[in-house]
Amino acid sequence: MSIRPVKRIATSKPTIEGAGVKLHRAFGFGDTDEFDPFLLLDDFRNDHPDDYRAGFPWHPHRGIETITYVLAGTVEHGDSLGNQGKLGAGDVQWMTAGRGIMHQEMPQGDARGRMHGFQLWANLPSSLKMTAPRYQDIPAGEIPEIVDDDGTVVRVICGEFWGKRGPVDGTAAEPRYLDITVPAGRRKSLPVETGRHAFAYVFEGSGRFAGASQPFGVLTERDTAAGDTLTRERTGNRSLVVFDTGDEVSVEAEEAGIRFLLVSGKPIQEPVRSRSPGMGRS
Repeated sequence: MSIRPVKRIATSKPTIEGAGVKLHRAFGFGDTDEFDPFLLLDDFRNDHPDDYRAGFPWHPHRGIETITYVLAGTVEHGDSLGNQGKLGAGDVQWMTAGRGIMHQEMPQGDARGRMHGFQLWANLPSSLKMTAPRYQDIPAGEIPEIVDDDGTVVRVICGEFWGKRGPVDGTAAEPRYLDITVPAGRRKSLPVETGRHAFAYVFEGSGRFAGASQPFGVLTERDTAAGDTLTRERTGNRSLVVFDTGDEVSVEAEEAGIRFLLVSGKPIQEPVRSRSPGMGRS
């Protein structure tokens, strides 16, 4: 077995999309070769309703797949084909835009005002860009959850892992999309097939990945008596970890444990051209 070294670590950047939604972008709309077949990852966690409730009114997508994973709150959606629905905590929607679709996504917070979730974009190969659009709405109860002997918990959203297969099917790049929690002080090795691009996105706790000697702190803006200031919080929250080649990822959780998305997929290796600004919500 060969552990994947860390190629680089970055933080997601604040940005505004839709009708004024404040979110953080881990990557997207630049050179995405090292993430191929993935094009974008947005973290739309927000505890302030005024920062997200305007939502993402009608906008187009074409030639890609969008994967929405909700952790708290709800997202109501509708499209130009007449589909409607609502995603709640733990639910996933995998939308294949294919030859083109118009849709809207309108977030609502939970009882505490929290709206937490992620949206990932996956590219479609040229041979599938003109396929018919479709949705896969996956309720939380249909997503397999594996608890290992050491307390590590893995939700398998897409792909196969530790003998369980996620409910999303028919995806072009055979991606694997996992939500992983490793308890405090535990070291875990996680298989990732050679030949795939892979990244982790930390959203709770902190830890060390192979090749990174220190947890990566996130620059956070705080109000002080002297005005706004930037401080580096050593929590690992909103850290993007990009891995080099190998067949497993190694992580050691710190005192608060660590929770992260682990995403991998087979590169399509085709040119990418983007016209719409962030999340296609133009």
